[in-house]
Amino acid sequence: MASKSSESILALLAGAAIGVGIGILFAPDKGSNTRDKIKNSFDDLKDGVKSKFGSFEEEDKEKFSQSKDELKETVESLLSQSSYKAEEAITFLEEKLAELKKQNAKLQK
Repeated sequence: MASKSSESILALLAGAAIGVGIGILFAPDKGSNTRDKIKNSFDDLKDGVKSKFGSFEEEDKEKFSQSKDELKETVESLLSQSSYKAEEAITFLEEKLAELKKQNAKLQK
């Protein structure tokens, strides 16, 4: 999903840069002024792209952090449940062992 939105933003920024560049080239002005305007436009575009990708990076870090926390909670929950189940199994086996000992004691008499 982030890939499609980043591609859309990149395409929009590229289109805007091309439009600005064409507009500047056709505007009547000195060559040095036109070059400065083009350079400034590309600098602005570069800053905009850096800003957008920086925000995507922050979003990805936040999502990764949330996923990591959710995974940790799930693992802790599973360990807790398995510990509880293990205790139930041990209690059941202890009861069966006690019954078998009683039965064995009766047979030994």
